[in-house]
Amino acid sequence: MPGAVRSLSRRGQRAPSPPRGGCRPSSPPPGAPRPPPPLPLPGGPIAAAAALGAVGPAAPGLQPRARMLLALPLRAACSLLAWLSLYAWFCRRYKHRSYEWSCRLVTLTHGILATCLSAYIGFIDGPWPLSHPGSPNTALQVHGLCLSLGYFLFDLCWCVYFQTEGALMLAHHLVSIVGIAASLALGESAAEVNAVIFGSEITNPLLQARWFLKEMGCYHSLTGDVVDFFFVVLFTGVRIGVGAWLMYCELASPKPRWYIKLGGVIMYAVSWVFMVSICRFARRKSMKKYHAWRSQRGEELSLRTNGHLKSH
Repeated sequence: MPGAVRSLSRRGQRAPSPPRGGCRPSSPPPGAPRPPPPLPLPGGPIAAAAALGAVGPAAPGLQPRARMLLALPLRAACSLLAWLSLYAWFCRRYKHRSYEWSCRLVTLTHGILATCLSAYIGFIDGPWPLSHPGSPNTALQVHGLCLSLGYFLFDLCWCVYFQTEGALMLAHHLVSIVGIAASLALGESAAEVNAVIFGSEITNPLLQARWFLKEMGCYHSLTGDVVDFFFVVLFTGVRIGVGAWLMYCELASPKPRWYIKLGGVIMYAVSWVFMVSICRFARRKSMKKYHAWRSQRGEELSLRTNGHLKSH
């Protein structure tokens, strides 16, 4: 110890301690070649800062987009599971009814929910589909599209399994599924896809009510006539009239992708095929009502003149 104290007093300072956290890099010996300086990035310091930002802070910015894309199939699967669970509950609740009865109840439920939600999104939350086609998707639009995507997947599988619908309805469901999935994957054009869902589903509750009235034997009544009248009016005004306006705005705008535009044209063409069938149905029913009215009026006239002598 005295020797150590004397040594410190002779030097005037304490011996340097080794650096913490490992050894420091030693300087190259004299005469050794120096490493070449780093090459400057093209574009100067701005490009270098952008490149560093892309590696550093901007890379986490890509994570929300990737997470959203990964979450979309999960949302659609949860929606499909929810509609399947509702269908199973209806089947248990109405055991004495057919499977189609339960499926129609699911369709009626989706029609009411989708109409209300898409109306709120289009008319209140925005953006307006006629003036902003191809705009980025909002969170509420994504929720609405996932809800309808799960239903269309359920209904398509049900129709294929029970073979209750023709090729036209299956094509309608396929185009709807592809269009919704494309809008969700792109992250845009949900405004016009949501508008198409609104136009397609606003007449669905009336269509299901017509089927239930037939099943209960109450279709040939004033209620059935009112349901048919409003169904024809809404289909003609919304799906054909407003649908033509929406398709024009979609085709005239440069923002939407070409396959989104193609899907809109196909959906509008399917609506026209349905419209032809509806016009034939409306004509048959109108003629039947007219002939029934003529025969009833003739019977009333014959009852009035029966038993009464005409004055000469």
